[in-house]
Amino acid sequence: QVQLVESGGGLVQPGGSLTLSCVASGRTFSTLRMGWFRQAPGKEREFIAATTWSGQRTIYTDAVKGRFTISRDNAKNTISLQMNSLKAEDTAVYLCAASDAPWSMVFQENAWTYWGRGTQVTVSS
Repeated sequence: QVQLVESGGGLVQPGGSLTLSCVASGRTFSTLRMGWFRQAPGKEREFIAATTWSGQRTIYTDAVKGRFTISRDNAKNTISLQMNSLKAEDTAVYLCAASDAPWSMVFQENAWTYWGRGTQVTVSS
């Protein structure tokens, strides 16, 4: 079992920045594929970004490419999501996820096994 706890959400103005963190516990973190999803009110959960167990490979959805950066620190069992140039449409609950599934399944929500409870990000002036 893996427990995931997100932090770092809050209210930020458009154009601002925010960094989310997710701490994992319960089993060997360094073997897990890690990622971030988000869910806005009335919308389906959306894939945002993911990283391989080594952190050497990352992938992003087009909506955040160039603005968001995912990273991981296996020594601290932590992943982060640096979010820059935030827009109102980035407002959502952001969830951390972990998986043992192959990288080829990274976009498939049902391939992610473990989920955090989420942290709210609100972009508004």
